[in-house]
Amino acid sequence: MAQIQKMEFQIELKSSADKFFELFRSKPQLLPKICPQEFKGVKLVEGDWDSVGSIREWTHTASGHPDIAKESIEAIDDESKTITFKFLDGEMMKYYKTFKPTVNVLPSGQGGLAKWTVEFEKQNESIPDPVMYKDFITNFSKNVDAYLNA
Repeated sequence: MAQIQKMEFQIELKSSADKFFELFRSKPQLLPKICPQEFKGVKLVEGDWDSVGSIREWTHTASGHPDIAKESIEAIDDESKTITFKFLDGEMMKYYKTFKPTVNVLPSGQGGLAKWTVEFEKQNESIPDPVMYKDFITNFSKNVDAYLNA
């Protein structure tokens, strides 16, 4: 029986932790402009852009080709600069029963550190770990950092 697993990784930021967190917290609709290779579009399905329970639909290329996925904002902690998302549908849900990325942004030196944790549960044991999604998250995080640091 599959069980919930975690994949953790971090990205050093040249931009400030506050700016990086604020973009993911309140301005995610900018991601298709900042990261056109990764995000082709986003629309608000329910709620608003920055409240727990809001649902957004992303057109993205995480799997190497265009896909549409819905995600909800599961939790926001402004004090610790942490946001948890939960994916509701999309290609990844064919492989994972649950897929929940969390970003925690910390000040570090002149910039920051984005610590990502992805909780996932495979549909079955033959499914690989979601490494391609780690690469996708790493790429768009670096693009956001470059945009904020320009």
